[in-house]
Amino acid sequence: MKRLRIGLPPLDQLTVDSPVNFAWLDAGRVIAEGRESLKQLGQHRQPVDCFLHPRDSLLTSLELPPLPAAKTAAAVACAAQALILGPIDQMQVAHGPRGSDGLVQVAWVPKAGLAQLGQVLAQVPLKLRGLYPAPYALPVATAALDDGHLLTRHSLQQATVHPLGQHALDQTLDVQLVEAAQRWSGAVPAWGLQGQFNQRATGGWGRALACAALAVVIWTVGLNLYAARQAEEGQRLKALMSQQVRQAFPELPVILNPLQQVRQQLAARQSGAAADPGQRFTSLLQLAGSHLPFMVGSVDSLSFEQGRLHLGLLADSHSPAAQGDWQAALAEAGFAATRDEQGWTLGPADNTVTPEEDDDE
Repeated sequence: MKRLRIGLPPLDQLTVDSPVNFAWLDAGRVIAEGRESLKQLGQHRQPVDCFLHPRDSLLTSLELPPLPAAKTAAAVACAAQALILGPIDQMQVAHGPRGSDGLVQVAWVPKAGLAQLGQVLAQVPLKLRGLYPAPYALPVATAALDDGHLLTRHSLQQATVHPLGQHALDQTLDVQLVEAAQRWSGAVPAWGLQGQFNQRATGGWGRALACAALAVVIWTVGLNLYAARQAEEGQRLKALMSQQVRQAFPELPVILNPLQQVRQQLAARQSGAAADPGQRFTSLLQLAGSHLPFMVGSVDSLSFEQGRLHLGLLADSHSPAAQGDWQAALAEAGFAATRDEQGWTLGPADNTVTPEEDDDE
């Protein structure tokens, strides 16, 4: 099936009598080309693919993360607001799919120019099938000079328009100018600027919703990154805690729950419930140091028998009476201390007999 392609003049100069370059394609090959007015071409009553003048071909590429199609459109709409010189609601914006390199091709054209094109095509009449920026008429990996602009077709989706055509061509070494016979034979992309050709402009609510959707996407991505960092920090702290517990309690074979295991070990040491006599001796020694501070510098000898610790005192040492706050603290921990002629005996409360009990017996 034959297809008609037309290269448009600047949209603000377009009339039914405007001469345009055209080409007829059959199976992707150019079979005829020439230059006629739109009125003459309208006699064929053929659907037409139109290519904008380079001056109207506004293109750029945006780098976006992988997003669903609807969110990609919202991201493009928000990004276009920063690129377009003028109110975005006066522009027709279109974009291609995201490429493997993360780039999304974006194009826009004033809606006033589209309205002018619609009026002219309605008078001819010609039915618009697709509207594309100028470089998309070229085959892939080729370039062409058009009215002082350098048109470059990089891939099916990617293309550029350089306003300083000859200068840009002189500075570029890897550009291959297309042969005249192939000037119109390029495959068009699946997207174009004709999408809303006959539709009303999107109002401010559409832009607001698009920006809100993009904000939600950015917030979600940021929240996921924050959660990942917090999880990583938690794992680091857990590893550090396990290392410290292993250093403090080398007898533990494995650290599964550092906080719980530390509590269990401390409780065992304080209560003297550990089965190992060495651990019982260590626990009693720690209790003596923490609850009997008045004995510092007064201990002459230590002995450990039958789960009880006996501290022999120097001859000139002094110690408080058997009753006091320190005895109450020992009792709460399940221990008791008794005084005899040689010193103090510290052990579990049920194994230690106070002087008052000896008197009763």
